[in-house]
Amino acid sequence: MSDALALEGDDAYLAQVAGIDQWLNALPQAAAILSVFDDQFHLLRHNPRFSEALHAAPANALLEQCADRLRQSIVQGIESSSFEMRRDGRLGPEYFTCTAGRLGSAEGRDYYLFTISDRTNERTIEKNLRRELLSDGLTALPNRTGFGEEIDDRLRNSHWPDNAQFGILAIDLSRFSRVNESLGPMAGDELLITVAKRLKSCLRQGDVLARIGGNDFAIFARLNNGLSDILHIVQRIDEALSSPIRLSDLQIRVDCAIGCALSIDLKEDPDDVVRKAQAAVKIAKQSGKVEIYRNGVLKEAQRRFSIESRLRDVLAQGGLTLAYQPLIHLQTGEITGFEALARWHDEELGNVWPSEFIAVAEESGLITSLGRWAAYEAAQALSRWDAKFGQALPVSVNVNLSPIQMARDDVASVFEEALRYSGVAGNRLTAELTESAIIADPEKARKLLFALKDLDMAIAMDDFGTGFSNLASLHSLPIDILKIDRSFVSSMLGDHDKAVIVRTILSLAESLNLRVTAEGIETQELAHKLQAMGCWQGQGYYFARPMSEADAYDYWRARWNFETV
Repeated sequence: MSDALALEGDDAYLAQVAGIDQWLNALPQAAAILSVFDDQFHLLRHNPRFSEALHAAPANALLEQCADRLRQSIVQGIESSSFEMRRDGRLGPEYFTCTAGRLGSAEGRDYYLFTISDRTNERTIEKNLRRELLSDGLTALPNRTGFGEEIDDRLRNSHWPDNAQFGILAIDLSRFSRVNESLGPMAGDELLITVAKRLKSCLRQGDVLARIGGNDFAIFARLNNGLSDILHIVQRIDEALSSPIRLSDLQIRVDCAIGCALSIDLKEDPDDVVRKAQAAVKIAKQSGKVEIYRNGVLKEAQRRFSIESRLRDVLAQGGLTLAYQPLIHLQTGEITGFEALARWHDEELGNVWPSEFIAVAEESGLITSLGRWAAYEAAQALSRWDAKFGQALPVSVNVNLSPIQMARDDVASVFEEALRYSGVAGNRLTAELTESAIIADPEKARKLLFALKDLDMAIAMDDFGTGFSNLASLHSLPIDILKIDRSFVSSMLGDHDKAVIVRTILSLAESLNLRVTAEGIETQELAHKLQAMGCWQGQGYYFARPMSEADAYDYWRARWNFETV
């Protein structure tokens, strides 16, 4: 770019533009008028800001760089173009936005307004903001978003052999919440910082460590030897976290759950591999050992997420139903009650088994809403049956209680409201709870059971024989019924040991003045055997499968009519 004397004719063009110098001086950025002739650029007029830029050698170099971009624009016939230029300044990279707008032409020459705006401060601020968005402020590690970008950068810009893979290790710190609760959040932060430093010492060249959640870390690892590389990193993590961490006057041993996932190839979406590792770490938290992702685990996790999302909607919209399985008095054959069982048919998911959606409800906290709905609906069903019959039916309904619901909800108030709104007497409802619910918080369970007894409700201990109950708890708690788990009942005819267990439970119940219900009765022979053993009540497919509210009423009415004839 030349600042030689203007060619003949340039002055004539400039004379047509009134007040051009005042106009240039009024512009807030460095600006100049250029003429283009025979692919050469001539500097005709410029403002003081442009002069300051020209007197600096780097500025002249910048103008030369811009000349090439201007030529491209002119060749392409672009009337106006804008582009960014970067140069290395004394204090680091500098960034400029350059624009060239065509003003007109005369006598074979084109005239352009050329401006230069310094964007260095803006780019520095953007860079700092981006760094904050992509990194964890506590540990200075990449966060979840930054982790993804670091992985993409490694995959794009590193040389990978044809058979190379990458792996993701998800690391969840066990019992971290206890540190926060007992020592305070500052101690928790100190623990996270120390763990981050130790995990960083486990990295090899090219590996990336990130904090992707509150107490969750992840490592991206290049794998030349597949799973053996992953296991070597796991070993280094175990060694790094083996020695206790000192917090205040305490020494804390840090345990962690580790889940791993390996890529199929370098084209696999890194986000999918991260999700697989996170699915594996959930299993590791339960198993207590390192878990490698298995095919299908992510699909299961995605289904659980879909179930949770849909369950939240159907609970709000009333999309669940209760099915009722009869409880039969084994000595007389009469129907003494029904067990209420939640059922769900979803338009998107189809039939969802209770074993699926109840587990998801407990994990997500939706079990509280589900339990309340079941209590209210069971009481209302009794009320509707009574209205049909014209008087109170001589049956009760059993409602299952989840340990999670017992821990989080005011269950006694829920049942009190359910009874009050339905107008049903308390002795028409039976609460079924498992042994594990009592063991989890014995004192709270004791208070709840006595509160339910105050409502005149019966208490049944479900799945008896599979937990850890002892005679002292059975004797001290207001339990009315023991339900023998189907795993003992269904095969007792062919298994001597299970028959002995059932007989022992019946004997124990008799000594404690408790009644017994046997679950899983599927044959007439089994029903007769339990009847001969003195079992009070039974349920199972031999008598009937769970049925709708209307069918349950008809089933009871048919049996009642037969018995009264």
